[in-house]
Amino acid sequence: MEKEGSHYGSPFLFDQNLLNMELRQAQRKQAKIKLALQGPSGSGKTMSALLLASGITDWNKIAVIDTENHSADLYAHLGDYNVLQLSKPFTPERYITAIETCENSSIEVIIVDSVSHEWEGAGGVLSIHSAMAGNSFTNWSKITPRHNAFVQKMLDSPCHIIATIRSKQDYTLTEKNGKMVPEKVGLKGVTREGMDYEFTVVFDLDISHHAKASKDRTGLFMDKPEGIISAGYGIRILKWCNTGTSLNNIKSDISNAKSLDELRNILRLYPEHKDVLNPLAIARKEELSKSIINPTNFSENGRNTSKDN
Repeated sequence: MEKEGSHYGSPFLFDQNLLNMELRQAQRKQAKIKLALQGPSGSGKTMSALLLASGITDWNKIAVIDTENHSADLYAHLGDYNVLQLSKPFTPERYITAIETCENSSIEVIIVDSVSHEWEGAGGVLSIHSAMAGNSFTNWSKITPRHNAFVQKMLDSPCHIIATIRSKQDYTLTEKNGKMVPEKVGLKGVTREGMDYEFTVVFDLDISHHAKASKDRTGLFMDKPEGIISAGYGIRILKWCNTGTSLNNIKSDISNAKSLDELRNILRLYPEHKDVLNPLAIARKEELSKSIINPTNFSENGRNTSKDN
């Protein structure tokens, strides 16, 4: 319910929902990864996506939305995953329907292979725009919400999303010896500029199938050596998604650890925080060692009675 109020002497509408705002501690719990694999043709995007997905869930809970002329079927030897063949026109709405079909079929990981067709394919956004009559700039105001709806569908999906993005060599004109010549400046994804900002993790793949994180909000892969994607990548991502514990809670777990094995297990779960957690774990290890050496810290039933526990 809204009512009129005043703000710096001017009337404004007061939103009752503002009273319901709540401040809470940041916590990640049962997150769903939104990940992109970007690379040129032949870099192994589809196979990498499948292997990564197999580390997140069982093969029969993986679905590939295939826009690449049945290329997803080429890897059937890997496992019993599902394929949804998406043909032209590659409109944003058809992509949305394909994602919803997977969601309604109890799929846990959806591989969108690839999102580039939604932008540059037959019936995609650029194709729609070029066919529109009237002012080109004005027409974008009509198409952009359709593209944004597709992006938002991926972000809001209750499933893990792995999107592949075609890339091509990008060039810029630079002046050399008085002449403007093209110069390679790296690979550019075939999709709307800024699409990579929407994903939690973006891997860039080269023609040798090596992947390097160009964006990583998980902290698991950034600034790490490049490597070939395997199911192990998915296992690490799934553990990150299912870890809803804040850093303060992790520190508390270390302080309350009852054994060296428990300490080791905590450190294994959070390698991204090792610089912060290792000193705390070492201090707790010393406390545990003192407790073991000093038998007076234990009651008759073996329970530790020291002040630190």
